Amino acid sequence: MRQKRIFARLGWILMLAILCVNLSGCIQNPFQITNSYESYYSSQEEKETEGLEGMAADLAVLDADHENTAGYQSNDYADLLINDSTNEVMKSYRCFERVYPASITKIMTALLVLENGNLDDEITLDHDIELNEDGAVVTTLSKGDTVTVNEAFHGLLVKSANDCAVILAEYIAGSEEKFVDMMNERAKELGATHTHFANPHGLHEDDHYTTAYDLYLIFKEVVKYDTFLDTASLKDYTMTYETADGREVGEYMQSTDQYLLNAYSVPDGVTLYGGKTGTTSMARSCLILMSENEAGERFFSVVMGAETHEDLYKSMTELLENIVNN
Repeated sequence: MRQKRIFARLGWILMLAILCVNLSGCIQNPFQITNSYESYYSSQEEKETEGLEGMAADLAVLDADHENTAGYQSNDYADLLINDSTNEVMKSYRCFERVYPASITKIMTALLVLENGNLDDEITLDHDIELNEDGAVVTTLSKGDTVTVNEAFHGLLVKSANDCAVILAEYIAGSEEKFVDMMNERAKELGATHTHFANPHGLHEDDHYTTAYDLYLIFKEVVKYDTFLDTASLKDYTMTYETADGREVGEYMQSTDQYLLNAYSVPDGVTLYGGKTGTTSMARSCLILMSENEAGERFFSVVMGAETHEDLYKSMTELLENIVNN
């Protein structure tokens, strides 16, 4: 009798597991649905945020009723496609729900470098960069080496090197902690009020999160800089620096964007202008892009939390197909 009860319980557990696998969202985002946000612009408090109301005139604005485009389904954590020329939200799926941004974090790091730094400045490392994750992508830079801000900036965006994020953060703010404060303050200024950064690179921390919509707000600002787009659109680069003993070193790196490496094809009629990838075990595979169609309209597209790299580029390609004949 006891065995029967045990088998019955196991059966119920198995049925619940199967149900979860088949229900959209049940195994998706590691955040709870209660971490989602109903609206960005509906409350008076948010409208009174400094500069936000004026900014909204130049933004694609959504409310809770339209967070999910009718008929649009996705297996990702969140998707978003915006026509920046008309401020039209073309496709949206859970764009207000919290997600981990992984290395897409680096678009905010890049923005603060461009706003506050000088690309010609030289940085001499006074310590080795230590990261909280084994196997994290880094360059060969070490204590005593000298690198220009421009070269570290390329390492940040082309290779997505996490040590370059820390190096640039310390250059701008004096410490990683102070730079993170700058990141969070700048996010608020841009209206990305449901974002919290804990580091400049995006390696996983539980309190390091954003939303697809907030990433759009940050990305829209950083692409105003040609330097960002020129760097983010490179398929490869050789970063040069001087070692502590005076030798010049060149480190070859390839883009993390598989479109740029022709591993995946962009739809005909679409031109890519740059973006940023992100991957961690919790964030899964993520990508944000700026593109243009043949009519000259500009678009921002975001895919967060795809199960695999293949799923990521499949989802992104499907989004981009919507802009071809827009």
